[in-house]
Amino acid sequence: MNENFISPYKPVSSISVPEGLETFELAGDNLIVATSNSIFIYDKAGKVLNNFAIRSNLRDIATDHAHIYLLFPARIEVYSHEGAWLHEWEANSNSSDYCAMAVYGNALFVTDAASKHICKFTTEGEFVKFIESPNGFVIPSYSFGITCSDGVIYCSNSGRHQVEKYTSDGDYLGTFGRAGGAVGTFCGCCNPVYLSNTSSGDIITSEKGTPRISCYSKNGEFRSMLLDSKMLGGGVSAYKVKVHHDRLFVAGGNNKIVTFQYDRMSAAKTACSGCSANCPLRAS
Repeated sequence: MNENFISPYKPVSSISVPEGLETFELAGDNLIVATSNSIFIYDKAGKVLNNFAIRSNLRDIATDHAHIYLLFPARIEVYSHEGAWLHEWEANSNSSDYCAMAVYGNALFVTDAASKHICKFTTEGEFVKFIESPNGFVIPSYSFGITCSDGVIYCSNSGRHQVEKYTSDGDYLGTFGRAGGAVGTFCGCCNPVYLSNTSSGDIITSEKGTPRISCYSKNGEFRSMLLDSKMLGGGVSAYKVKVHHDRLFVAGGNNKIVTFQYDRMSAAKTACSGCSANCPLRAS
């Protein structure tokens, strides 16, 4: 851990979830939060707008303007934003063990930790294709994050300590990242765990072991570490992170989603202050 690290962000608010927080997603200014058997929809002030029951063992959530997609180990369920069940479909392999997903247009991209590929479906549930890594996906644990930015699919090849890029048609575009303990590298046996992105296309990574959240350009250039283990709350598990405008939403093991926002006084002492990127996270 870097004892001299100063984050350019500070916590500004938090939302406490009434039971074990499994995962979450953003839908505009609202947060969609999953517990063991329920979905809660919060506004940005932390008020519960809606909740509905779901089956257990949820792995991930994705949203578009009209739908909430729920990912289970071998099934995808689709709900309206009002909580009405719409339809579902089963995995197309008996050995599937789904991990994470991202939606882009009318396509849904799902990482499969058992079969070690990405499954592309339409949002109506029609299977389109498998996306295989030319490097071979090495996934020692459920560390197979995925996000989509401007039509480019980014996924973690965590056993190789890399992030891979694909077109929405599944064509391989390249990779970035390397193993190491220093900032700008991926530590441990399998990192990064989670991926997110800013509106300008930068990629946000979240690691386990010594938890930290970092920022990379869309081309894989390391920009800076944003939050270290101390600011996140410690432990060894990765913290799930999502981005909306100039805010980072972070969830860990304490049943809270904490909002971090850029702080000019703190940032003046960090590499962020001299960054020339047009970064939406610096808006304040």
